[in-house]
Amino acid sequence: MPIQVEREKWILYKHTNNYDLIQAVALDVKNHCGTDISETERYRMQARLAALDLYHTRNPRQKPLDSINHRINTLEFFMFGYESVVDGVKRFIFSPLGNLFLSYIDDEDKKKIIFTTMLFAMQFQHPANGTPNSFQLYPFRLIFQLLLDSRLEYRLSFLEYIYCLADVKTISESSYNQLIDKILEIRHSNIDNIIEEIKDDEHYYVNCVYEWQYYITNLLHQAGIFIRHEGTALVKLYHPSKPTSISSPTGRVLKDGYIELAPDVKSYINQMLAQYSCFEAPIRLDSPDTLQADLVKEIYSFYPQILTDTIGGVTNELRQLLELPKLITEYSNNPEGGTAYLFEQVLEEGFNMFYDVEARKRGGAGHTDIECIYLHPIHKKKFAVEAKSTQHKLGLVNSGRLRTHREEIGGAYTIVITPRIVPAVRSDIKGQNIVIILANTFSEYLYNHIYHDVRDMSYEDFDIIVMEHMGEDISKYISNMTIEKFSART
Repeated sequence: MPIQVEREKWILYKHTNNYDLIQAVALDVKNHCGTDISETERYRMQARLAALDLYHTRNPRQKPLDSINHRINTLEFFMFGYESVVDGVKRFIFSPLGNLFLSYIDDEDKKKIIFTTMLFAMQFQHPANGTPNSFQLYPFRLIFQLLLDSRLEYRLSFLEYIYCLADVKTISESSYNQLIDKILEIRHSNIDNIIEEIKDDEHYYVNCVYEWQYYITNLLHQAGIFIRHEGTALVKLYHPSKPTSISSPTGRVLKDGYIELAPDVKSYINQMLAQYSCFEAPIRLDSPDTLQADLVKEIYSFYPQILTDTIGGVTNELRQLLELPKLITEYSNNPEGGTAYLFEQVLEEGFNMFYDVEARKRGGAGHTDIECIYLHPIHKKKFAVEAKSTQHKLGLVNSGRLRTHREEIGGAYTIVITPRIVPAVRSDIKGQNIVIILANTFSEYLYNHIYHDVRDMSYEDFDIIVMEHMGEDISKYISNMTIEKFSART
């Protein structure tokens, strides 16, 4: 056999193909851990899952945490949420879709639609797995598009996935049609020749088979998204053995089975693809102008209007409120320079969500964007909000101008809200009565209050952070407060 050069491929999570186990772990993190997923809490989770006969170990005396770690990583992979460290403690932050999934845990039909939506949110490069950054696409959007293509008779075989799909790095309309042609070509090719080619690169293909045929298709069949047709054996492929191993290599059987979409998700997937195309470029984790933590928040904040329209059970009022945090993030980026005014408007709505704040948009030359008054029970306090929407990073804060705006209204301080900043901006506000909050941090704070139906949202904690960290970027303090405040909510 020729010497093999390691090939890059999609990395699909392969540590469980048990849909019930994924749900049980998500519920445990939400209801028992209070999102605390530190080592101590993971041992407790391990014991709880063992009591439910959902956890088994090959080493019962030592009870290693490898399995539990994989379970939590699986939640991240399937977009239930992401890990963050707050004050040295690992916490799991549920995404809007993760929260929604758990709120419908006893409704199989709605869970199916929500889980399908999570797959639409999943991108490569993924924040929670090792797929190289040369992969820039939405994998399941592409798979769904293929399964709805009449040229493929609405099906995709296990062989076609490993041979044609697992190494696709980007996708465009032209490369999509080339992919269709490649799949059709192997359907009419001599299967023995293809198997011989697969055997020549056995270590690459066996991993593809293991992840896709043994894990992902099984899991999505259980979830009711795929219909899986098992098929019969084509060839047995073997994983490479470690140099020190004395046991025989592990083999996986590639079958001639295939998948198709379950009929009751086809219409929804069609609607979603019309708005969220498989050709859309994902969020790059190596973006040079945004901290990766902020990019992760953005990736996990996916929450399409089509979903709430489909599953129902959401009032118009709640739908509008849930839209507000998303609009704050969207308008802050000022796409094509057209949303600066709208950014001010949604920020006004956002600050008015505090029951003890009155916010009014002013704007215009020489004025602050939003004038606010904190209705403290002992002494009222005015402050200014400056909405700095930008397609790029905010490169300058004119503290003198902001002071003039603030003094005009008798404000104690100014809050600058913007999508991203250059490091030098922190120097511009040092020693000034100015703080910076990133737009997605503010929207995350509002979202959690809205989702958890917290009506008594007081500005007091916000004001305390501002006063203690005047002249700083306070985004991390607001983010930590959000995590701590909602870590115990079920």
